[in-house]
Formats: sequence, structure tokens, C-alpha cells
Amino acid sequence: MNNNKIDNKVVMVTGGVGSIGSVLTEMIFKHYKPKQLRILDNNECGLFNSIRKYENYQNIRFLLGDIRDSNRVKWALRGVDTVFHAAALKHVALNEYSPFESVKTNVLGTQNLLEASLVNKVDTFINISTDKAANPTSTMGASKLLAERLTVGANYFKGNSKTVFASVRFGNVLNSSGSVLPIWLDQLEKGEPLTITEKNMVRYFMTTEEAVELIFKAADLAKGGEIFILKMPALKITDLAETLLEIFNRPKTQVKFIGKRSGEKLYEKIVTRTESQQALELKDMYVIPALIDFPNINDHVVIKSFDYYKKIGGKPVPEKGIKPKKLMTKKEIKNLLLKIGVK
Repeated sequence: MNNNKIDNKVVMVTGGVGSIGSVLTEMIFKHYKPKQLRILDNNECGLFNSIRKYENYQNIRFLLGDIRDSNRVKWALRGVDTVFHAAALKHVALNEYSPFESVKTNVLGTQNLLEASLVNKVDTFINISTDKAANPTSTMGASKLLAERLTVGANYFKGNSKTVFASVRFGNVLNSSGSVLPIWLDQLEKGEPLTITEKNMVRYFMTTEEAVELIFKAADLAKGGEIFILKMPALKITDLAETLLEIFNRPKTQVKFIGKRSGEKLYEKIVTRTESQQALELKDMYVIPALIDFPNINDHVVIKSFDYYKKIGGKPVPEKGIKPKKLMTKKEIKNLLLKIGVK
């Protein structure tokens, strides 16, 4: 594959030793030839382990620092062509109880990076967001929404600067750090029941590889101000749990409902109703453009509706006028889990 935003470019990955950042690093080296790859993270232990992993690579640099520190960020971005911004506080419940920390990292940290990108004349900046930014009900979701708006707004703020700012919006990334699968696998190993917050909870899911591919495609397509959203399957969390129990030959009754956590949605959205009125559809993703001159705009179809769910009689049903998305079957879920190595 070729990508003129990565090949022979100096690339920076923030949060580079996290779940997404580490896979992003692996796939950059697997598929592309960067001039140099810089990994910025505040996780000292994670950086140390990554240094050992890539000790035979000459074109990678590991930088200890926090995106909250504007001066550190400005120095780290000197000479950088492309930034993939994956550093964030992402756990809903923790952010609810530490909201000021959420703002410092997800909002002010993103602002520091945006400003440093302008100062250092970066070519492309891709902010990694979440579906929880769509009509947020949590501190984390609201902070990521503001990070999205800052990234879009930077395209208007930049004046004559050449930097292109865009975002990608993820669903739940299967088997990422702190996600439901590692928690359940740990519970299975200990012989404990699988904990589920709500019986009818619905989520959009993507694999780590799909998430990273979306980042690469966004970097290649971005003209400025877009939000790129992968077309993802939706599933019921209870179906996911029961399928996992089936794979490990455990009783389907071995689940424990613990109640919805503070700030958590019952049915996630990937695009709001207002956003859907201006969204474009590509083969494998949706695009919310900020510019009229989006490339080949006549080749894309404006989306008229998106898939939402609301609670009626305890079951997920479509809102009036919205065509429902078919939820994944247990067979499809099983194939997906086996595909990512859960067995």
C-alpha cells in the first residue's frame, strides 16, 4: 500500500503505547516506510517495553511526555509531517468521577497539539474520537466532542497555514485495553460470572485493525474539517456475552447484571440526526464534511437516515422514520470473536 501522508514522512503517534497507538505503530511499519516514527506517551513502562520491542529499528524515536504540557508538545512536533492523535482518557466511569482530568487531557491536550501543529507547520493532523461524542451523555463523551469541534475549528482558525485537520470516530474497539472482552476473559479464567450493565444494551463494534485502517484512509482522503466514521456492525451486549460463554463451553446463565454506570448510554449512536443531514456515504465509511469542495463529492450519496435505538417496552426499536440496523447474529459474533483469536 502507498500513503503519501506516511511514506518518507516524519510521523508522530500520541498515546503510541496504548491499545490503538501500539497497533497503529505496528501497521505503519508493516505497510509503509516512514522517514521517522515518533511515539509520544506518558506511560514510562509502556515506552520502555516498546523500546525493547523495536530495538532493531533505526527510524523510531520514543518520547516521554504528556500532551497536557504545551511546551513538551511543541518540541516533540518539530519537523513532523503527520500526527495521529490517539492519546486520551477514555473510560466513561473514571472520567465521570474525575471530570477536570478529562478536560485537561482530552480537551486542553488536544488544543496543545493543534496549536503545536500550526507552529511546526505539520501537514496532516488526524484526531481519534469516539461514538460517545455523538449526543454525549458522559463527561468523556462531551470532552471528545469538544476535541472534535476543536479539530474542525482549527481549519478555520489556521488562516493561510497548510495544515489539514480531521477526525475519525470509532465505535467500541474489540479487545482493546479496558474494553469488555478483556474483563470477561479475566472473569472466565477466575470462574466468575460475566458482568453486564444492562440486558438490552446495544453497541457498535470494530476490530483494532479496522480502526487503524480507518485512520490511514482518513489521512489519505482528508481535505480539512471532516469526520470519518467506519461502517460498523451493531450487536447486543448480552448476545456477545452468551456467545463467549458458548465458545468456552460455559452455561449461558453465568451472567450477572450490575446496572448501567454513570454517564453510560443504553443505545449508542455513531452519527447524530443533525449530522446525518449533511453526511456522505463511501463504500466502507461515512464522512461528515466541513468543506464544500470535498473530493469527488458528486460520486457520493448523501445519507438520509442513520440507525438509532430507543427504549420501548425494554426492547431496542427504531425511532420513527429511521430504518433499523440489523443486529449481528450470534453466529456472526462467534465468527468475529474467532477471527480476533478468542478461543
